[in-house]
Amino acid sequence: MPTLETLRESLGGLDGRRILLRADFNVPLDAAGRIADDFRVTAALPTIRWLTEGGASVVACSHLGRPDGRPEPRYSLAPVRARLAQVAPGVELLENLRFDPGETANDDRLVQQLIEGCDGYVNDAFGASHRAHASIVGPPRYRPGAAGRLLAREAEVLLGLRAKPKQPFVAVLGGAKVSDKLGVIGALLDIADEVVIGGGMCFTFLAASGHEVGESLLQVDQIEACARLLDSGAAIRLPSDITALAPGERVVQAGVNLRPDWRGLDIGPGSAAEFSDLIAEAGTVLWNGPMGLFEDPRFAAGTKVVAQALADSRAFTVVGGGDSAAAVRQFGLDREIDHVSTGGGASLELIERGDLPGLRALRESAPPQQSAPLQQEEHHG
Repeated sequence: MPTLETLRESLGGLDGRRILLRADFNVPLDAAGRIADDFRVTAALPTIRWLTEGGASVVACSHLGRPDGRPEPRYSLAPVRARLAQVAPGVELLENLRFDPGETANDDRLVQQLIEGCDGYVNDAFGASHRAHASIVGPPRYRPGAAGRLLAREAEVLLGLRAKPKQPFVAVLGGAKVSDKLGVIGALLDIADEVVIGGGMCFTFLAASGHEVGESLLQVDQIEACARLLDSGAAIRLPSDITALAPGERVVQAGVNLRPDWRGLDIGPGSAAEFSDLIAEAGTVLWNGPMGLFEDPRFAAGTKVVAQALADSRAFTVVGGGDSAAAVRQFGLDREIDHVSTGGGASLELIERGDLPGLRALRESAPPQQSAPLQQEEHHG
């Protein structure tokens, strides 16, 4: 992780400068429009303090939700602005970036609006850095750029998994769609000693193994790809039992062959115990994706057992953002994990590809001396 001095040098100094901070304030809101979890706001505070204690003024920007390129009141950053005023007084926060279609289109017009009057750029939005959006890749083309503390730590931890994980390295993957994770499964099979598959995606693998999955989530078009992975002899561990929903809202325990009218919604207790044993013996554990429909207490056991196993493990433990990060916080175990990522999709893409558009943009950013004319023009203007 860079020191404060390194951050200052990357930006050509901080004192008296105005810094554009790309944060990730994509917080969950409740039905009344209040922040349900301010984790992403507080996660930005170390970088904000670095900047303000160095003498910089900070104008932050972020997206929230998917407003599709036009203003929508329910996606206003007003609640975030109010919370930010409490925890970081004096920091300015622009309105939702995605109210402008230029954000997702990487429109240079929006980039110029964002950097106007700013001397440097800091990206601390790891969760958005896998997107080549205007606020992520645009500002470093014109202003010196640096990684914030959060982004730097994410890159350090996740790239470390690719480079030198302590063995044995166990990766636990869940979530709904196997199509979203085939790429990272392939990458992890090259570096992990075992890849454990749970969640809704396990049913496509089970179907590829010749099992009957009933009404469970199934991506028929991915069965062949899963079969190729299994036939390759790859170190993939699948569930040995399933918790399912039967007609009449009955919760039943089953093996890996389900009746036609049963729907698998969690790994079974046997699988949860087996996965926990693997985690207990590991030197490094990566977990991304819940083991079942953990939002429903009837199907939360698998996810909770795996979360507890990570919390109890002596391994270096990493939770790869998204729903699995929400789960460890829901179970009150987040402080027992070595690293809880702030980005689900970004963490998987960084592990899979070893780079992100946001990181690449910072490496190629304008050198500090290019910001000098801006200061001079403002002084004489």
